Amino acid sequence: MTETLHTTPANQQWGGRFAAGPAAVMQDINASIGFDKRLWRQDIRGSLAHAAMLAACGIIAPTDERDIARGLEAIAAEIEAGSFPFTEALEDIHMNIEARLTERIGEAGKRLHTGRSRNDQVATDFRLWVRDAIDGLAAQITDTMRALATRAAEHAADPMPGFTHLQTAQPVTLGHHFLAYVEMLSRDRGRLADCRKRLNECPLGSAALAGTSFPIDREATAQALGFDRPTANSLDAVSDRDFALEFLSTASICAMHLSRLAEEIVIWCSAPYRFVRLSDAFTTGSSIMPQKRNPDAAELVRAKTGRVAGALVGLLTVMKGLPLAYAKDMQEDKEPVFDAADALALSLAATAGMVRDLRPDLARLREFAGSGFATATDLADWLVRVPRLPFRDAHHVTGRLVAQAEARGVDLAGLSLAEMREAEPRITQDVFSVLTVDASVRSRTSQGGTAPENVARQAARWLEHLA
Repeated sequence: MTETLHTTPANQQWGGRFAAGPAAVMQDINASIGFDKRLWRQDIRGSLAHAAMLAACGIIAPTDERDIARGLEAIAAEIEAGSFPFTEALEDIHMNIEARLTERIGEAGKRLHTGRSRNDQVATDFRLWVRDAIDGLAAQITDTMRALATRAAEHAADPMPGFTHLQTAQPVTLGHHFLAYVEMLSRDRGRLADCRKRLNECPLGSAALAGTSFPIDREATAQALGFDRPTANSLDAVSDRDFALEFLSTASICAMHLSRLAEEIVIWCSAPYRFVRLSDAFTTGSSIMPQKRNPDAAELVRAKTGRVAGALVGLLTVMKGLPLAYAKDMQEDKEPVFDAADALALSLAATAGMVRDLRPDLARLREFAGSGFATATDLADWLVRVPRLPFRDAHHVTGRLVAQAEARGVDLAGLSLAEMREAEPRITQDVFSVLTVDASVRSRTSQGGTAPENVARQAARWLEHLA
């Protein structure tokens, strides 16, 4: 049995090269209008700059440029209003807009594509879109940092357990914990800025791969579109997607940071911990268990990291074996970038909301801050500082005292001075002054430490910086 391949009319933009249309399956796999119509603003912006440059260089008439500008502005209004007639037969956003432009203004519309190719056109549009996405995400990161720094200032002196290996380690303050995520997000924001700087070169005028014979002014279009300069090599310009990969890499790291905080919120909300509570705004219930309050917003932030990191791996795989210059494989670059940007934007919004919404149980945090012999390091430090034991000896003495306290079912401060002196005769009553949670956090005054005055100062510095 043979399969009949149904065909559709040839794309009118192809001119006379193809007599028949593509097979239906070819049209389905080839068309990108279903997703690349998100580039319409950038496509119109690039076309306006290109037409203005062509007119300034005497390549098209000023009247054509005016008609093109008028037509493109009308098309933008149509798309905004939802009345633009997108068609899959025209494959992508570039041809849909160009065909509609010619319908509206006639011959002048056919002159717009002079001196350019879809290859440099899409490379330009995509850079513009990623640049816009970076600007939006950077603003969201700033807002999330501000939310964290605000909560850090509120809780600069409130102790909580600090963990390593998810085991109680030493007391820290809740504000100090929040500021750790401010630092992470600051690096994410810096990576976005670096990515933006590197992508800010304009491919327009590179044409299909070799440049153009028309006397165009690439500096003019680059300037008009807010780029720092034109790209230097036409082959690289149309085939480069490093900017998209770098964006996805940066987005993946940021999503991972958000996932770490989301995981902590999930743990903190759980019944064994009960460190914080989220309101109804960021939780859901159970269909069968009426008592449940599930931190679903945090869980979904955690899960969306997979989408963002998956987009990076997907695009790396698309690009890894492509010879120069452009190949249709590169049509697969946009959907992962769009999806990752959407997922990260939603994750940032949810994270900022949860940080502002959560209510810590300060008494419970304080109780757990002192659990698990959390002041053991303070005892070891006191043994080094006062009776001048070498640290390794102080470590051994403290370990013996922890074992003794554990056997008795008390914390270190629950041991008597006599019991402590059995392990080290030079211990004095003064040792008990360092075995409280508050004394522990107050003592961590080294730069970057959890001492409340450090935390308050850092939170104030960040809030001033982010204002």
